[in-house]
Amino acid sequence: MIDTFRSDDWQQYKMDYRDPHAVLEPAEREAAVVDQALAALRRAGLPDGSYDAARFLAHRQAVAESFEIPWTAISPRMQRLVYAINAAVRPANLIAAGVFCGFTFIANAGAGVGPGACYEAENLIGVEIKPDEAARAERNVRLIDPTGTARVLADDAIEVVRRFDRPIDLLYLDANGAGKGKGIYLDILQAAWDRLPDGAVILAHNSVNGGDAVAPYLGFVRDGNRCRGSVNVILDPEGLEVSIK
Repeated sequence: MIDTFRSDDWQQYKMDYRDPHAVLEPAEREAAVVDQALAALRRAGLPDGSYDAARFLAHRQAVAESFEIPWTAISPRMQRLVYAINAAVRPANLIAAGVFCGFTFIANAGAGVGPGACYEAENLIGVEIKPDEAARAERNVRLIDPTGTARVLADDAIEVVRRFDRPIDLLYLDANGAGKGKGIYLDILQAAWDRLPDGAVILAHNSVNGGDAVAPYLGFVRDGNRCRGSVNVILDPEGLEVSIK
């Protein structure tokens, strides 16, 4: 199943990348748009589970108070959606590729650790190839999760998924490859493919504004012989492709 969910105001919903905590709309409107997107994802095969809005808001507040975020393209709507997907999937093992300062990573991992936790995870791994950025992301994450369940590695995501010896229940892609940009998504996915069990969820940011670079990736996940469903969720000008293996 291939589908698109598009909010009616996605082109007008724009954030200041250097002010990720700015309120862009009433909380009720943000939650309603995300709930509509989740309903579309459930029709495509996402586990049928609601998220605890109070836990999410506790997570959001903790991140806003503690994280060093020089900039991010993850809008408040996208932050809520990514958290809610993880709260529904409850991945025992998560790998997020290309986490920069850790904000996108903790939007995923925050359903498993910290004040927004709603389940117990085994391994929540963020991967950032730039050592300085990985170090900052790890410092940020430690402020939310003192247990070490969520952690950031300074490494190449392709090598990390190849070495990982357990099923990857959720794979998040937001990396940029040297000379490839977002085209690296397909390389990472193919390296991880054999470790993704049936029902695994794959999230790819920049499904809208990634342009030609993400086209081969989108062609791969939208092939019904590979994924049972793939939905382009367009809440903002960035977009998120949500695929279920």
